[in-house]
Amino acid sequence: MTHSVTLLEETWLASAGLRPTRQRLSLAHLLVGDGEHRHVTAESLYEASRDSGEKVSLATVYNTLRVFSEAGLLREITVNGARSYFDTNVSNHPHFFWEDSEELMDAPADELEIARLPDAPDGAEISKVDVVIRLRRS
Repeated sequence: MTHSVTLLEETWLASAGLRPTRQRLSLAHLLVGDGEHRHVTAESLYEASRDSGEKVSLATVYNTLRVFSEAGLLREITVNGARSYFDTNVSNHPHFFWEDSEELMDAPADELEIARLPDAPDGAEISKVDVVIRLRRS
């Protein structure tokens, strides 16, 4: 590993009860090591990992992102039905999606108003609402 993992990454993994393997720590460092929130795809995190000198497979990146999401460390946002983005900010908030560059970014939550949601079908409850606002350059 060519970068130094800090206590932040170990604490982040421990908060979800995840074992701090070398590859998890390395990917955690790229995700939260600087304390900034980010949106990544498996491919972009794989590239960042390779650029940092870490030898990790794309399959391992996919699997690790899934584990982090299932543990509540990341929020998965699906765009276009197939492409998943992973957000380090797990709070409920809307996103802007730039159609030309396929970049996902936070939208101001305080400017979004959802007046009413439909009732969930019998035997179900709403677990979350994902709001993705698609943008194209004018």
